[in-house]
Amino acid sequence: MINHLKDEISFDKILVIGLGQLGLPVAKYVKEKGFDVYGYDNNQLAMDNAEKQHGIKKIENFRDVDVFMICISTHREDDISSPQVDGLMTITRKIAKEATNGKLVSIESTVPSGTTRKMFEILEHRFHVVHAPHRWYALEEDVHGVNQLRVIGGVCDCCLRTGIRFYNGVEHEERSDLEYYSGTKSYRSLRIPMYSVSTVELAELSKIIENADRYLQIAFAEDLYMFCKANRISFAELRDAVNTKWNVNILEPRDGIGGHCIPKDTRMFLESSEIKSKILIAAQEVDKNYRKYIEGMIKDLKQINH
Repeated sequence: MINHLKDEISFDKILVIGLGQLGLPVAKYVKEKGFDVYGYDNNQLAMDNAEKQHGIKKIENFRDVDVFMICISTHREDDISSPQVDGLMTITRKIAKEATNGKLVSIESTVPSGTTRKMFEILEHRFHVVHAPHRWYALEEDVHGVNQLRVIGGVCDCCLRTGIRFYNGVEHEERSDLEYYSGTKSYRSLRIPMYSVSTVELAELSKIIENADRYLQIAFAEDLYMFCKANRISFAELRDAVNTKWNVNILEPRDGIGGHCIPKDTRMFLESSEIKSKILIAAQEVDKNYRKYIEGMIKDLKQINH
């Protein structure tokens, strides 16, 4: 049981699991902070690239690792909008089999509520387990990269304390403390500001709700765009006018809600409760109609050009 393990562990050897769009920037950041960082991925080319291009050393056995930072995809290979955590469970079983008791396991991947606790059960309560969902944004990495305010939750209190020490270098029991305040014991860390929550399930939900909220914002922009077209109104001019108000920010609809984060995470949210969100279901329908509308516009333009 984790309660009987040493709470204060060293953070000497760090392993980033998953070296894709999220994991590689994480590994690079950890390396920049002076840690002994390694990388693991089921794609050999990803490991080769991380080592040759960025000096992220390969690893096969997990025995001597102090911190596991899990950054693997949580969508199906054949459908990026469908959640799937099979890969997480596979890597968790490998950690349980090979790693040393009492080490820190941090899940940065976006996961459905309840996933982190299931992983803790697979690990037989022998590890400190936290969920620290990423907020990394590829298009604005300089501003919204690895080092930005993040949410963190632990399966147990000692898990949370250990996770906070690793990420921001302080030990505290108070929730929602964002400062490296004086008088607090300091640790070698990533120096990432963390917002701690009382349960790991809250941390899990915080991430998928962030993206569900984004889905709603884009869907409203899509709906408004179609409204403007139907009523011969300039969407761009209307949007600019409305956005002059300090608490309004209507987005651009562009070509629909895509990518492998927002649609997938919205589905995670819809599947997280027996009570379905009517507004999100309606937003999905709006996006579906908007895509058809855009396809029709493109088809009409092609016919005109021919």
